[in-house]
Amino acid sequence: MTILRSLFIFSLLLVCGAASAQSYADPMSDALLRAYGQLLDEDPRDPETLFRRASLYYKNDDYIRALDDLNTAIKYFGPNEEEERLQAVEMRAHVLMAMHKYDQALDDLNLLITPESSPYNLIYERGTALYETGRYADAKADFNRMLRLNPRSQEATFGLARIAIRENNLGTASELADRALAMMPNDSRSYIRRASVRSEMGNRSGAVDDYISAISIDNESTPQALSELVKISREDYPAVMSGLSSAIAQAPRNGLFYFLRAMIAQGHCNYQAAIADYDRIITQNLDSYPGLNAALAECYYALGRYDIALLNADYAITATDDNAFYYVLKSRILRAKDDNEGALSAAEKALEKAPEMTDALVAKALAQLPLGQSADASVALSEAAMNAPEDPMVAILRGWVLADYRKQAKNAELSWDRVTDMDFDLDNVRSLRGFALLSLGRIEQAENWMEQVLRLANDYDGEVNYYAACLYSQMGLLDRAFRCMEASLDKGYADYHNWTRAAEANVNCAPLRDDPRFKALLDAHAQLFK
Repeated sequence: MTILRSLFIFSLLLVCGAASAQSYADPMSDALLRAYGQLLDEDPRDPETLFRRASLYYKNDDYIRALDDLNTAIKYFGPNEEEERLQAVEMRAHVLMAMHKYDQALDDLNLLITPESSPYNLIYERGTALYETGRYADAKADFNRMLRLNPRSQEATFGLARIAIRENNLGTASELADRALAMMPNDSRSYIRRASVRSEMGNRSGAVDDYISAISIDNESTPQALSELVKISREDYPAVMSGLSSAIAQAPRNGLFYFLRAMIAQGHCNYQAAIADYDRIITQNLDSYPGLNAALAECYYALGRYDIALLNADYAITATDDNAFYYVLKSRILRAKDDNEGALSAAEKALEKAPEMTDALVAKALAQLPLGQSADASVALSEAAMNAPEDPMVAILRGWVLADYRKQAKNAELSWDRVTDMDFDLDNVRSLRGFALLSLGRIEQAENWMEQVLRLANDYDGEVNYYAACLYSQMGLLDRAFRCMEASLDKGYADYHNWTRAAEANVNCAPLRDDPRFKALLDAHAQLFK
């Protein structure tokens, strides 16, 4: 797998905000879990088996289950198994740190660290936990203790740099971070750590440069660096684009930098800039991965240029057998072109490749509806809801089909109720909570939700105001909807397809489109779409 292919897949998760359930892809892990389960069925108090299963959970980042097993194991270790019990306590400390439960982790770490026994890694964890709980003097003592054990401890030096920031000694913090990086200048993780320090100092440009350096050194830290660049771009988009442009100026034949700049531009609905960089990678033969054409297809689709989007989707499909997502993309494009038969065929081909793919099931259902196959569409959306129970759009679509097409009002309400129970941050507009509340007739709550999101969210690219325009238009509050539409366009929300064609359920601005103000606003912001 090329680095661009890996990043293309990873970027889909970042830009789309997708999430997946915990899974154990390793057959050996699955086999061990079954074996441990059988042993614990016979003796649910066997601490050794509980500890081993907890270790497996921990390895797979399944912290809640790991913690449950460790708590039980620690309870049942016998008086002659003190060493084993302390091993379980140490693992519990690691789990609690990973869960950011620092106060609880400190209880275990204080038990494990004694004047006679001072394991280096545990002192570092305790120092980190003390820092995270605001006990900076105690954290400083632990990091200095680490330096006494190892004068070239990079972890301790970075820890002291972070404390210096809290002490408002920014010069000292910068000097310590530079000193720590110099200890391991060829390790990408060094740049990740210095970037973190620089971010805390408010030096976003410096942090961006470090994340780019991490990506340049090796692949190990690339996903984390990319994730952090995306986060910074939400606060300071120009700083990220400037840093990537500087990297490109220094290495104009490095396709990776063009890809990163394009991916972040696409994530901010800056489709024209993204298209320019994707095209440059292809025309200058910097890479030929078909995912580049898929990304171009996404951009052209968003701009409403469906013919050229389809050409790129078809090229991506023919260039590889690993093309289920590309068939989904083709299905969306064909549906936008009112070719629902073709859209259904493309969705079914995606499902042949990936039978449980949620996006493919949704694409199939949406193609079936205009073909009069609402029963089949309902089945497809039910499957999608089982595969992605925390996806609010799937639940809203399912409720819409059940209510408007299948005339099953009670089942529709159950589907919308699921959306209101999903666990999202209060400022996350993609929770779609207000749209579900509106479908349930809880209009005042829907309005309050949207007002809260507008008040709390950082609408860095206009997406929040786009959804606000959609919700208010569906509520008949057209003046308010048009104010949000203007705000969204002013911020650069350039998804022309969403503005002009999206019509699923009530998550769209269709009620605005016949009003003269709608065309006037699009015309006034035409530069976004050209």
